Amino acid sequence: MVFDLNGIMLRVAHVPEMVAAKYTVLGWEVPDIRAAVDDLRKAGVTFERYGEFMQQDERGIWNAPGGAKIAWFKDPDGNVLSLAQL
Repeated sequence: MVFDLNGIMLRVAHVPEMVAAKYTVLGWEVPDIRAAVDDLRKAGVTFERYGEFMQQDERGIWNAPGGAKIAWFKDPDGNVLSLAQL
């Protein structure tokens, strides 16, 4: 199915069996990632940490080489979701 969300396309696929993806399946661009992470943490969301090979700050935000700031968390089914400030 394809939805038009006020000019933004959202595609949704039916799958016969739910298997959590190990990669990011959905992400949101936010204007202030630190504030967004803090708000979600206050609501009980836990942000993922990916070890020493990805230098993440105390909030779990990674500074990508291109300048983007990204943080990952999981939905209740275990899929990886992200926030990004570009």
